[in-house]
Amino acid sequence: MNKRILAFVLAFSASLIYGVSFTVAKDVMPLYIKPYGFILLRVVGATLLFWLISLSVPKEKITANDFVRIFFAALFGVVINMLFFFKGLSLTTPINGSVIMTTTPILVLLLSFVILRDKITVKKIMGILIGMIGALLLVLYGPKAVSNAPDIKLGNFLIFVNAASYGFYLIVVKPLLKKYHPFHLVKWIYLMGLLMVIPFGFSEVLQVNWQLMPVVIFYKIGFIVFFTTFLTYLFNLLALKTLKATTLSVFLYLQPLIASIYAIIMGSDHLTSLKLIAATLVFTGVYLVSSRKTA
Repeated sequence: MNKRILAFVLAFSASLIYGVSFTVAKDVMPLYIKPYGFILLRVVGATLLFWLISLSVPKEKITANDFVRIFFAALFGVVINMLFFFKGLSLTTPINGSVIMTTTPILVLLLSFVILRDKITVKKIMGILIGMIGALLLVLYGPKAVSNAPDIKLGNFLIFVNAASYGFYLIVVKPLLKKYHPFHLVKWIYLMGLLMVIPFGFSEVLQVNWQLMPVVIFYKIGFIVFFTTFLTYLFNLLALKTLKATTLSVFLYLQPLIASIYAIIMGSDHLTSLKLIAATLVFTGVYLVSSRKTA
């Protein structure tokens, strides 16, 4: 398997996990664990895993100047990204969250043009717009929203900040991947992120009543820590070594599609001609943006 195909497989796998995670995370918080406490557990677990996996590759020395960029990668990719997303998701619905996340590719496209001076082609713009239309069709006509959404407007705003932050993260981390192995890079990103999220989540972790927590919730916490945090960040970093930030960000459009498929499998939604059309638009958009000349 060549590097480009592998990068697409990794990006798709990350989107697959994220698509399921909207509902899984919502089942855990805020009923059993408050958002910031959940994030601290998530970052602690992932940090340990990343430092362990870094032992499998030769050591690398990171220059002092690059630690500044790593700090900002941690700030945008771990701290703001997670704090605002989980807090926003606790206030709004998974469907609303997936709608707003579709703004990320557009933000990344603009940031890449302004910061990295990437060329914006007509084909890439068409791909983003077509994918966005498909994603919006899916989320607007997808499964019904859940009832535990106490402040949808604030939640939607926080998730938009999360989407913008993730866009900055992709731009900031891209140059570092040309110099360092992803395993070493991500361990420092998460260690710095952990130090920054401890003040936010420590008190909420202490409030968790572990004795009254159902066993299934422990499994869902484990899923978010290992799959949604550890594997997805690793997959995206490995994919970003080959793909441009704009290309990788477009895979976010797959999340509403995957969420709908998951809902159909679980029996909470059904397949319609509209969903098939929307799915076609999503895959068309991803194809246009990820084709060889624009990646």
